[in-house]
Amino acid sequence: MTVAVRSFAKINLGLYIGAARADGFHDLRTVYQTIALHDVIRVSVGRGSGIEILCKNKDPRAPLDSSNTCYRMAELVLDELGAKGRVSVEIEKRLPVQGGLGAASSNAVATMVALGRALRKKLSGKARLRIAADVGSDLPLFLVGGTALGVGRGEEVYPLADLPSLPMVVVMPEVGVSTPQAFADWDALMGSGAELRSAGQPGAAVPTRIWTGGDARRSIGNDELTRPGASDRLFEVGCALSAWLSGSPNTGAPAKGGSRAGNLLLDLVRTGIENDFERVVFPQYPELRDIKGALERAGSRYASLSGSGSTLYGLFQSRADAAKAASRLRKQGLKAVATGTLTRRQYWKKSLVASR
Repeated sequence: MTVAVRSFAKINLGLYIGAARADGFHDLRTVYQTIALHDVIRVSVGRGSGIEILCKNKDPRAPLDSSNTCYRMAELVLDELGAKGRVSVEIEKRLPVQGGLGAASSNAVATMVALGRALRKKLSGKARLRIAADVGSDLPLFLVGGTALGVGRGEEVYPLADLPSLPMVVVMPEVGVSTPQAFADWDALMGSGAELRSAGQPGAAVPTRIWTGGDARRSIGNDELTRPGASDRLFEVGCALSAWLSGSPNTGAPAKGGSRAGNLLLDLVRTGIENDFERVVFPQYPELRDIKGALERAGSRYASLSGSGSTLYGLFQSRADAAKAASRLRKQGLKAVATGTLTRRQYWKKSLVASR
């Protein structure tokens, strides 16, 4: 049986880096948002044993050995389910490697979903989360979809009230950015005593537990968003994110004279949330700073690096504005595509391509 699943990308709406932890990771605060750009993962199970990774369009950047996240995921799923067989995972690569769109993580979760269907066996929600977090920090996001708050090292994911679908332009430069190196550069910057500007207003903003099942449909309340021991900066950042997300998105009503999506964009700009990685990535790759500027000049209401990069995105007022901007950027020699964000319902509805 072969199962094909869309492996959707994500962007980060703000990303703040805290101190290094005892386990070598950093505490983070970010809002994840799934978007419509995707790879396609096809999984089949036959007689025999072993795991085979294939890349349909033979993208040299996609590893085909055990270092591929899909390989590791298939191993863990087979072990958890006590299943046997020869697993073939074919990746139709469209998303950039080392692009900050979570492609490898999304591919792994798509492999989990497709392999379970191919085996006609089901993992529990708890097992899914545990396996996903074992494979990588931002994998749990792709078990949620839509708009989600990420804390811890990014693996603690809290579903938020979905943002409406927002038009956007994604620019995918040829250069790849190493996330471990970006964190090392951040540590070096902090070690130099560089001054940081904290975002946010007083308030509470950091959840303390993962929501699954029915809990995922609840709104986040301030009593559930307090995390003792968080650094002052991350606490303030959480306040900024909370002020934006718990205000406009949950009202469901557009302000007079504008669309709900348009007002959310304006609120996002006013909040001033940003991506800390820009402070270390832009000096190393000045062309990425130039692309952010190009997005802003093309009419983006909010532009940012996604993750540690190298992908950048801009959010626009309308689809027409996004399409016009993407065309303008392509004429400048950039790989730009107009797309949109995905709500949680859209994410799951569009994920399954085929099963035969």
